[in-house]
Order: sequence, then structure tokens, then C-alpha cells
Amino acid sequence: MVLSTSDPDGAPVGEPIRVLVVDDHHLFAESVSRVLNEEGDIVVVGQSGTSAAAVGSAQQLQPDVALVDYRLPESDGVATALAIREVSPATRVLILTGMTDERILTDAIEAGCAGFLTKDNAIWELVAAVHLVHSGEAYLSPGALAALLPRLRKDHRNIGSDLTVREHEVLQLMSSGAGNKDIAGLLNLSLNTIRNHVQNVLVKLGAHSKLEAVAIAAREGLVDRRQGDRRADTRGRPAAG
Repeated sequence: MVLSTSDPDGAPVGEPIRVLVVDDHHLFAESVSRVLNEEGDIVVVGQSGTSAAAVGSAQQLQPDVALVDYRLPESDGVATALAIREVSPATRVLILTGMTDERILTDAIEAGCAGFLTKDNAIWELVAAVHLVHSGEAYLSPGALAALLPRLRKDHRNIGSDLTVREHEVLQLMSSGAGNKDIAGLLNLSLNTIRNHVQNVLVKLGAHSKLEAVAIAAREGLVDRRQGDRRADTRGRPAAG
């Protein structure tokens, strides 16, 4: 999935994205925090090294985005994400891990996480993913998507056969990482119209989130994943903002 670099839909202009970094490796957390703080519109409001500390910090700080390592001393990142969302419902959680495991990916989606990053992602992808999930979108790398597909099984066939031509267009752009605002501009439609199309896509695919919709679409061959890769190449690598 390609990353959107557009401004968040409806986000207050000038308000920095408040990020909580959760990782028990202090040097890694410091490096990530330093990179994020160098962005003009991101500020790291806290760092935590354990699940309990992360939940306490989330409750106190109410961050916009929590970047959570999957392997924590007391708990895993998915359980931590659930606990964070209980005390700070508006926080969007990005799971960060050193491995791509289909079970972890599925658990993360079911826990309501906004995205999944591996630690071998380039730093510009981390920065862009923070921007993307803050805007209400989802992030999943192509490698993670490939690992997820075997777990997303359906008992019936012809999923997506009732999608309209316009809904197919919207779905393809979703799979390439475009946010609602980007899609509206590309298709020359209003933002409200795009939101309606996205909702129709979710309903027709039986998906509970954009992340799941894109995974289902890739599994069913409803989108050209290579087109998403080409968009990634043409968008360039600078950090989003």
C-alpha cells in the first residue's frame, strides 16, 4: 500500500500530530523520536518502555498516534493497543515489529489498529505512515499484505461482483494508498461523495475497515497491486508533511 502525503481530512491547520512512542529498546525509541520531532508538524509527547507505562501515558497524554512495538516486556503490542484504545479512544495505533507474521497482522486489525510497520521500513515510510493514520486512513506495506492474505478467508465466491465501475476506481485508489481527499481530487468528485463510495465498498466487501477492504480486494484480484507499486515509485521518497 502506498502512502498518502496529503493534509489530513479536516485536521486543524497548524496543530502538530502528538505521538507516543512505545518500545523497550531505549536507543531505538530515541532515534525514532528524534526523526519524528524533526518534522514540522509532529511532536513526540512521550516515550514508554512497557505496556503498563504506555497505557498510563496514553491516559494522561491522549496522543493522536501511538507507535507501539509488538514485543514488550510485560505484554504484546496488540494487547497494549487494546488497552490504549480503552483509555484514549481517539488514539490511532500503529504496530511496529521486526517480523511479518500473519497471525499478528490479523490480531492487529481485529484490535482496531490503524496500521502495521516492520522495523526494516525506510524512515520516510514511518513518518508518512504517522501522517496517514492521523488523517483517518490505514497503512499496510505490500509485504505485510501478502502475509495477511492467507488468513482472510471467505466461504462464498464472487466477492465484489456487485461493485460499480466508480466503486472499483475508488477501491483501486484506496489500495494504492490514496486518502479520501486524494481520491476526490483525482476523480474530480466531492469529499462527501467519495466517503459514500468508500462506505459502499466496505459494505459490499463485508469489510470492517479500509485496511481489511484492501486486503480482501487484493486476495480476490479486484485491484492491480502492481499499479500501487508504480504509484509508490512515482511519488518519491521524501517524508510526508
